[in-house]
Amino acid sequence: MVKHLLCLADWTSEEILETLSMAEKLKYENKNGIRHNHLLKGKTLGLIFSKASTRTRVSFEVAMYQLGGYSLFLSANDIQLGRGETMADTAKTLSRYIDGIMIRTYRQSDVETLAECGTIPVINGLTDSYHPCQVLADLQTVKEKKGKFKGLKLAYLGDGNNVANSLLIGCAKVGMDITAATPEGYSCDPVAISRAQEAAAETGAKVVLTTDPIEAAKDADVVYTDTWVSMGMEEEKEKRVQAFMPYQVNDELFSKARPDALFMHCLPAYRGYEVTDSVIDGSRSIVFDQAENRLHAQKAVLVKLMG
Repeated sequence: MVKHLLCLADWTSEEILETLSMAEKLKYENKNGIRHNHLLKGKTLGLIFSKASTRTRVSFEVAMYQLGGYSLFLSANDIQLGRGETMADTAKTLSRYIDGIMIRTYRQSDVETLAECGTIPVINGLTDSYHPCQVLADLQTVKEKKGKFKGLKLAYLGDGNNVANSLLIGCAKVGMDITAATPEGYSCDPVAISRAQEAAAETGAKVVLTTDPIEAAKDADVVYTDTWVSMGMEEEKEKRVQAFMPYQVNDELFSKARPDALFMHCLPAYRGYEVTDSVIDGSRSIVFDQAENRLHAQKAVLVKLMG
């Protein structure tokens, strides 16, 4: 049976932890000049992009190169998918040519159709619903910095978006407590919340949802935020900024967390909105460690699914 990464809820806690261990190993090898270009030698990954990207495209292309494989960039505007070919037909065709697909798009249903109709692994590089690759990198970073998951609290502040949905599930899967503070009307997806609560029941993690940013930040070991205006929401910017300003991670709000709390952001960051310069450029910010770990975590995913 073909294995995919569509949503972290589809993976067991053990599979996630094994993947994080592999990411740690691959990062160690990368830093110490130990080549692992035999792992996906001769394999080809198609990269379908309907949304623009910096970290996702570069990290996946470099990952495939370092693993000995080849990546093929496929802009939705340059292939027949952008001219009306169905996702099902695209999946069936690409399955005859390549060994795996990474797709960054809008609808989660498109990712699921690719997986259902194709015969090769499909990786969700981001949809409006979930961003599992980002959260695997986030979890790897937390483990590096804190050495554990259990007993830690992550506070997410801001929009209940794809990253927040995946963080709820990812944290719950590894046994880390998470409190998500979002304004009224901008909460996380009910399906994601339900999936996180199911995982938490197995691992003992606490999943707390609130509208109070101070409650979320209080005694947190990690404070995390994301953009308030995701791609496609530009017309809502003024309304969103007004609703989200109380959730800005500034020095005052960050001070509610533990003295050794770390700041995380999946980037790109819009300084002066969801976070101030003093926090993101401060000594406890680990945003570029997160960004780097996209490479290592995704290499682990690629090896797991395509190796």
